[in-house]
Amino acid sequence: MQKKYEFNLTLKELEKRTHKDYLTTKKMLAPDAEEYISLADGDKEALKHLVRAASVLDKINMQLDNPHNLPFKAFIEEEISKGNEIAKLTKILFDAQKGVCALDRETNMIELAKEIKMRAGKGVYPEDLEKDEFHSILIKMLKDGKNSEVEKILNQRSIIERNGNELKATDYIEKFAKDFEIMAQELEFASKTSTNKDFNEFLNLQAKALRTPDPMLDAYADKKWATLQDTPLEFTITRENYSDEMTETVVENSELKALLDKYNIVPIAKDFLGGRVGIVNKKGTEAILNVKKYLPLMAKEMPFNDKYEQNISPDKESKQTMVDVDLVAITGDVGEFRAGITLAENLPNDDKWSITKLNGGRRNVYHRQIRLITSDDAKEKMKKRLNVILNKDLHKYYNDEADHWFTIGHENGHSLGPKSGTEGLGKYKSIIEENKADMISLSMLNTLKNAEMYNDEQVKQIIVTYATDNMMISKPTMSQAHRVRSVMQNFFFIQNNAITISDDGVLDINIDKMIETARKMLEEIIEVQLSGDFATGEEYVNKYFVWTPQMETLAKNIKKVSKTLNGRVESPLAEELLK
Repeated sequence: MQKKYEFNLTLKELEKRTHKDYLTTKKMLAPDAEEYISLADGDKEALKHLVRAASVLDKINMQLDNPHNLPFKAFIEEEISKGNEIAKLTKILFDAQKGVCALDRETNMIELAKEIKMRAGKGVYPEDLEKDEFHSILIKMLKDGKNSEVEKILNQRSIIERNGNELKATDYIEKFAKDFEIMAQELEFASKTSTNKDFNEFLNLQAKALRTPDPMLDAYADKKWATLQDTPLEFTITRENYSDEMTETVVENSELKALLDKYNIVPIAKDFLGGRVGIVNKKGTEAILNVKKYLPLMAKEMPFNDKYEQNISPDKESKQTMVDVDLVAITGDVGEFRAGITLAENLPNDDKWSITKLNGGRRNVYHRQIRLITSDDAKEKMKKRLNVILNKDLHKYYNDEADHWFTIGHENGHSLGPKSGTEGLGKYKSIIEENKADMISLSMLNTLKNAEMYNDEQVKQIIVTYATDNMMISKPTMSQAHRVRSVMQNFFFIQNNAITISDDGVLDINIDKMIETARKMLEEIIEVQLSGDFATGEEYVNKYFVWTPQMETLAKNIKKVSKTLNGRVESPLAEELLK
């Protein structure tokens, strides 16, 4: 029987949020794109199967995100068939944010159905499970000697359900076996026509991992994926754990934490799954690869580097590949337009077995269609933004491409610093890790300038563009790791006189102080990560997560010239290939 819901947003509100002035659009490759047309026929055929595999992840990840997503989607579609105008507009937002609940760009929680909320445990924990009960159940299970079951509950891959007065864990491969089987078949089909032998080997390893709930199989696939450098196509199943706000709370309970330590159980937040399909851009990749030879130098420059092991060795060849990708499709977690979409990703994360057990490398994938500002309208909007928030003497240094250069430093920064031992930071782990990556990118600029990767003008462009783009349009929630760290940085730089925000909301930047201030913040971050202590992490985040009146005024200035509240992705080539 079809589940019934009540739409939460009025027709007027929906008309506003779906208007082009409020709903920005990122367009993936089109069917007539030269990047697609120039592919070998075998790769074109493979691309079709890769898009089909990635599309399945939308269905899987919606269930991980919220138990109401699929029933609500079916309800919307039924109402659309009846001619319901509210349903038609609701479907636009639902497809954009890929879910019934999501934050918009102004940190408002958009709930498309009445009485349906975003839960800390998302769809990976029982909907009625609260934090205190969660902790109590785990404590009792541990005292009853069920430590192996608790370890499964607190790993990245499990879906948690009630089992009487206890909880039980099911690996997501087992939970969604039919859908993963479809994906596995499509990857195998793609491997039969793709022109690259290494890529085909990866596809077959990944297909095998989708059929058996064994993290070691994922580890073999991840390790192979991280070596791919010269392939025509890109396919990734992204597994990142920023969304789960339940698992890491266990370190906040002293009794539970002591029991977990006793049994050597390390809680790791749940993975949410995304799909990325693209065509590797050779020219863009060549430019990005320039940084690889400097990674050992950057590793040597890291604060307190004698106290931890890094993914990048200061004295060995870096196990790090990098590609610039023209996107065909982004699905599931990576394709959710919730306040924004990531410009790049550095994977696998440090908790994955390819890193911890196989000593594998990592891979950076950069998203060309997300970062490129090509339309005259987008350029005009950026000019208006600069006019209301940035000291006019600094406009000459703002450069869209410099944001990409900064992102390259950020993504490689994830491979530097402590590679383990930060799990005890709990819900602050991701905030602090994102903060670290930013400060590495900024603090290493003089090092890279001296190594002749950047010239003086480029360094100034990166600094000014970073600081300008770091300005927020609203105070984020603690669940937004990428945005919380921006507020922390802004407050830290203000305290150290590297930036100022006037009472009328205009940013000024002391370029000469920015790099040394970033180094100072990076040193604090590494010390917090080395502590591995929840209270230390909490104190650090709270100390700098300060939203000042001047930040609020600047945010209001941005809102005067930028109406965007939501966003969506259009994938015309992917849609054609799915037919």
